Amino acid sequence: MNRVIIIGPCGSGKSTLARELAPRMGLPLIHMDQLGWQAGWVETEKAELRARLAEAVAGERWLIEGNYGSVLPPRLERADTVIYLDFPIRLCLARLIKRIVTLRGQSRPDVPEGCPERFDLAFFWYVMNWNTGPRVRTEAHIAPYADKVIRLRSPDALAQWRKANNLA
Repeated sequence: MNRVIIIGPCGSGKSTLARELAPRMGLPLIHMDQLGWQAGWVETEKAELRARLAEAVAGERWLIEGNYGSVLPPRLERADTVIYLDFPIRLCLARLIKRIVTLRGQSRPDVPEGCPERFDLAFFWYVMNWNTGPRVRTEAHIAPYADKVIRLRSPDALAQWRKANNLA
């Protein structure tokens, strides 16, 4: 595993897993939220996001976490492994609520400084509707790369996979 992407619903634990795996695997870590946002939750222009991502995926070794469906194809083409945290949405929502309560007003390590954690109804609505929108698009993107996808449907399945691959 030299070029790894981690995808899944918001709140599935992509960033946490990436922060744990990257040093164990000796891979440089790239968070899509750091590429896709600027201070004040200002969205990065699409052309700039594509340029930043092109530079990141040009390397021979990396771990990139985050969905960003509009720029998923270039990562899928170069990745040798796709870890899909295909967790239940109710679990992801519970984790998001915990994250907001715990980190409210602070910037997480996977987002730029100046992007404090906050409650955002539109964001919750996006996650609540993951299965009917973003999931459908994600599944369409990953279908041609099924041989690269490691689909984990629960935290227990993730723990078992990590143990089996000496990544626990």
